[in-house]
Amino acid sequence: MKSNFMRMTSRLLIVLVLSFSLPMQAVQAEMIATDKTSAAQQTQSDRERIHRYLTREDVVQEMQAQGIDAVSAQARVNALSDEEVEIVAGKLDSLPAGGDIISLLFTIFVVLLITDILGFTKIFPFTRSIR
Repeated sequence: MKSNFMRMTSRLLIVLVLSFSLPMQAVQAEMIATDKTSAAQQTQSDRERIHRYLTREDVVQEMQAQGIDAVSAQARVNALSDEEVEIVAGKLDSLPAGGDIISLLFTIFVVLLITDILGFTKIFPFTRSIR
């Protein structure tokens, strides 16, 4: 009886010691600043605006003329970082009305090319990833 109790106690202690020795992540909760949430909302609205721009008929035709698939361009926009989205959205704002679509497409092409070279995506067959 005593040996059975000792056996159960030792098993319990072994399980407890092993469970406390496992690496555990510390959790820390803090308040989120208003500017961080508004920046996230601004980035999301910029991303949606770029998607709307890329679905325009004239933009789709120009991308197809340059050999860029509209679906892959949309996927690349989803893969852009927040800073890259801000840059592209800023380019959209600075374009003249009815004007320089080529420079915007060139900017999008360069951003997509850089993400392709960095290995985040694989769209262009003529690039090699640095990874």
